[in-house]
Amino acid sequence: MTDPKAAADAIGADPSLLIVEDDVPFLKRLARAMETRGFAVETAETVAEGIAKAKSRPPKYAVVDLRLADGSGLDVIETIRTKRDDSNMIVLTGYGNIATAVNAVKLGAVDYLSKPADADEVFAALTRRQGDKAEPPENPMSADRVRWEHIQRVYEMCERNVSETARRLNMHRRTLQRILAKRAPK
Repeated sequence: MTDPKAAADAIGADPSLLIVEDDVPFLKRLARAMETRGFAVETAETVAEGIAKAKSRPPKYAVVDLRLADGSGLDVIETIRTKRDDSNMIVLTGYGNIATAVNAVKLGAVDYLSKPADADEVFAALTRRQGDKAEPPENPMSADRVRWEHIQRVYEMCERNVSETARRLNMHRRTLQRILAKRAPK
């Protein structure tokens, strides 16, 4: 978004943004890009630092990496939601699957973006109004990926218990273990 007035209108009266990300070069690039779009940016590199900043000054907007060195970014999302219920938060991760996306939304995130996401995608997700629909993906998931996502969702629902997941999916336990050991299909 190049028009500063349009960006300011999209952001609203409170431009506070917390970015929690452990990839420092990406964190700095994203923080600079969001500042040029009109946000008042604070950054954190760990879950503990993110929670501390969320408690002291709950932001209107947040971009939180799912997997951080000291834990899950969902803890930061949960903290922000308990302190401020009007926050627009997105989860940003390179390890996307449906189960974690569902968890993020249940905890209060408004969107879930997979890395690499550029600043325009992050800005659009943060400023999307309630009821507005996201653009459909240009490259939808393959059937293999949808199957893998379903297995991951059931695995998370079973609290990562392989035997229980295999039983619910009507699948042999060793077959499930082989699927879980592989990378996600494209």
